[in-house]
Amino acid sequence: MPKKLWFLLIGMILNVTGNSFLWPFNTIYIHQYLGKSLSVAGLILMFNSLAGVFGNMLGGWLFDRLGGYKSILTGIVITFFSILGLVINHSWSFYSCFFITLGFGVGIVFPSMYAMVGAAWPEGGRKAFNAIYVAQNLGVAVGTALGGMVANANINNIFTANLLLYIVFFFVAVFGFRNMEVPKEISETKNVEKAEKPKFSFTPSMKALLIVCCAYILCWLVYVQWQTTIASEMQSLHIGLKNYSLLWTVNGALIVLAQPIVSTIIRKFVLSMRKQMLFGIGFFIASTVLVSTAEQFSMFMVGMIILTIGEMFVWPAVPTIANMLAPKERIGMYQGIVNSAATVGRMLGPVLGGAIVDMFSMKVLFIILVFFLIISMIFSVLYERLAKKVENIQNETFAS
Repeated sequence: MPKKLWFLLIGMILNVTGNSFLWPFNTIYIHQYLGKSLSVAGLILMFNSLAGVFGNMLGGWLFDRLGGYKSILTGIVITFFSILGLVINHSWSFYSCFFITLGFGVGIVFPSMYAMVGAAWPEGGRKAFNAIYVAQNLGVAVGTALGGMVANANINNIFTANLLLYIVFFFVAVFGFRNMEVPKEISETKNVEKAEKPKFSFTPSMKALLIVCCAYILCWLVYVQWQTTIASEMQSLHIGLKNYSLLWTVNGALIVLAQPIVSTIIRKFVLSMRKQMLFGIGFFIASTVLVSTAEQFSMFMVGMIILTIGEMFVWPAVPTIANMLAPKERIGMYQGIVNSAATVGRMLGPVLGGAIVDMFSMKVLFIILVFFLIISMIFSVLYERLAKKVENIQNETFAS
């Protein structure tokens, strides 16, 4: 693994650790401390994610035109001032405004970092994205563990903790990412091919990417319920914040420890991207079915472990697919689309889940979630058919 990739991994750990002081407690904070309903909480989370979609697309666009260094610093600065606003005033009106701006800033950072990983270690393939995924979840493990202790003492301090981590991230980015750009041959290819290709077209590779993004959105719709409706359900069952944060600590720690095992399984059985996604979604379904009957913390913990195993198959696969499908001059855009898909899932999940629980019940929600996951399996199968067409076209172009 190249040395320059380590700076990206350290930056991702700091970025996610800081965010992990905040995101697991958003619904709980809005619902229980600011006195708003689950539907209102879901609505604010939706606007946060919608801002993230615009941030994702802008981040990808900035990467393709200005490079990863400038695009990442832009996102960090916007995020920093948003968190600073939350530290100064986190009453309802200020919280909702700064939280939405925060989504935009964070959205700019992620696609640029994923695009830089693919460009910094192009020969790494899945290994490069597995590495950044493990770093991301190491941040989740550390952030949620510390965040649970901070929130248990005084939940208002989670904003300050997030701010401190982002200050450190800023300095790592300034000094560590400065000379880390897209390889020269890729930059030259961009300049030549910019005039030859339209900015956006539904090529076979784009169609394949959009199909896999549909599956990705549905998976995130399910996954985000653990941060919203399931989090609230655990509180109603008198399972404290400390135990809830422990779920995410186990999630992150398990990914860091078990991802090499999962990678070995994928290599040994030569799993295609389709099989890798189908296998992971199957674990998502098992977790959802199990948690639908959970009333004790131990059941939620088992459900989280099963969910995490599925996550280790699905989450690294999608940015890897985007990197495989992307033309050299569109790496940032393709990663922006993938991150936007995840953000759309996070955007729709809270408001949809909250509305279903408010109108019906948690049982109805779990039935709908399983249905979504089955549909995502169908999209995964359709993706591979399109991907084979892309591969054939690329082989024909290379041969000619």
